[in-house]
Order: sequence, then C-alpha cells, then structure tokens
Amino acid sequence: MGGLGAIGIPGLIIILVIVLIVFGPKKLPEIGGAVGKTFAEFKKSTKGLMDDDDEPAKKIEKKSDVS
Repeated sequence: MGGLGAIGIPGLIIILVIVLIVFGPKKLPEIGGAVGKTFAEFKKSTKGLMDDDDEPAKKIEKKSDVS
C-alpha cells in the first residue's frame, strides 16, 4: 500500500515527539505557520494550473454552442 496511511497513529506520534525534541516548543508555531503557508501556496498554484488546462476546453465548447 504505502503512503501516509501506512504510518498509522503510533508512528505519527513518534514523529511529532521527535520534531518537538529537535525544534523545541517555541519554534513549533513558526514551523506550523510556514508549512501552512506552503500548502496554501501549493494549492493555489495547482488550482491555477487546473484552470489554465480548462481554458482551451471552455473556448471549444463556446464555439460549438454558437455554431
């Protein structure tokens, strides 16, 4: 199977504890904010790419509706 589902809850807890030990509690909110902004930017970029891919199809549909 693989992927994130293979980690499970115990593995996720271990990863979070290691991150807490490495970065400390004062850095975690800063890291979380940076990760959130990164995911938001990635989502916006992929949405823009998907919209760009749909543009030619919409133009073709409009032309076929007019004819």
